[in-house]
Amino acid sequence: MEPDSIKRLLIIDDEENMRHMLSTLLKRSGYDVDEAADGMEGLTKVQDHRYDYILCDIRMPNMDGMAFLETAGTMLEETTVIMMSAYGSIDTVIEAMKLGAYDYISKPFKADEVALVLKKAEERESLRIENRQLRERIRSIEDEADFGAMVGKSRPMRSVFRIAEKVAPYDTTVLIVGDSGTGKELMARAIHDSGHRARGPLVPVNCGGIPESLMESELFGYRKGAFTGANSDKKGLFEAADGGTIFLDEIGELPVLLQVKLLRVLQENEVRPVGASVARKINVRVIAATARDLEKEVASGTFRQDLFYRLNVMSLTLPVLRDRMEDLPLLCRHFLVQLSRQLEKPLSGVSPSAMSLLLGHGWPGNVRELRNVLERAAVLTETPVIEPAHLPASLARSGVASPRADFLAGDSLKLARAALEKAMITRVLEKNDGNRTRSARMLEISHPSLLSKIRQYGIRG
Repeated sequence: MEPDSIKRLLIIDDEENMRHMLSTLLKRSGYDVDEAADGMEGLTKVQDHRYDYILCDIRMPNMDGMAFLETAGTMLEETTVIMMSAYGSIDTVIEAMKLGAYDYISKPFKADEVALVLKKAEERESLRIENRQLRERIRSIEDEADFGAMVGKSRPMRSVFRIAEKVAPYDTTVLIVGDSGTGKELMARAIHDSGHRARGPLVPVNCGGIPESLMESELFGYRKGAFTGANSDKKGLFEAADGGTIFLDEIGELPVLLQVKLLRVLQENEVRPVGASVARKINVRVIAATARDLEKEVASGTFRQDLFYRLNVMSLTLPVLRDRMEDLPLLCRHFLVQLSRQLEKPLSGVSPSAMSLLLGHGWPGNVRELRNVLERAAVLTETPVIEPAHLPASLARSGVASPRADFLAGDSLKLARAALEKAMITRVLEKNDGNRTRSARMLEISHPSLLSKIRQYGIRG
């Protein structure tokens, strides 16, 4: 055995000759062997060391093998125990198994019998390790498939989830970028709920939904008499979020004058209500979101560069649904579970033909649009399964000519893979304005492979 794979074994037997014989045999086979003269000494050994295997006699003075098994209990959870006895009965064997023993060997035995039992035990241990690793891997994949109320197992979403999980425990300012309907507020809520501020409030603010004339007083509050109608002091949204998180959605809509005041809040951790002479300290984490390209806004002068840098400490970009289509079946299951509870009707899934149409749609409204489409279908269906007839006619038209619908049309896996590859390569080339080097990097294939596939599929551009 290699040094790092040497197995540790304990022999518990009151017969010194038996211990010596087994110890010599098993050391020769590569085991690291300890000995104990009875169950009591064996118990002391397992308290001090972890053993891979234990060979334990049943009849011994002071503490016999059965008492040893019962007393050691959970200390033997990771250990394979093999019982030995010249006086065993079926009842004794069964009782030993109930107490955690793996196998039983009758005395007297030949050397190859011991080797065979240990080999079986090693194979069983190897299978147990593989099963544990497989369960851990499955659990890891399941864990990666969601973050808060968001679901997704595609590479882009797993990457976003990993970053979000890392930033969530800290008070770092986060800027979430993504098209409308990609789930920016859900991501903000998931970050808030995963951090130490989870027990504090999460205050969402739609910066594009508040009239400019009211924006300052809404964000920072006001004092009595600050303006006509200010009949009493009022806390602003920042103060309402004290101890928690404020989510500034559509931050790109914030007027330039308010951008200056927001920057001061972020830098000083204090707000000055309208009409107040002094500022008040606040303890608020800021998460902002936008569908705009703020760098372009900075270049055009409509968004302050210093505020952009202050907000963009950690940036998360949520992909559009058409770039994470492998998540669509998972999203469908997720939403149908929600809708089944909401509508109080059984909803078990989406038929293959309906799924083909869903996969063929471009989803300009992203995940929000998918959710609305499924809600409409759930209301219309009289069966647990969503069929094409329950989907909007416009969706059916958009799905007919799409390569994503084509790849589910036949029964050939080879043709389906080719159709999907062609569709993905075409889309990525279009996204990169025909730049093949960038496209190869995005597709995670070599440049020669991309050129070969372009020729193979007759892709132009």
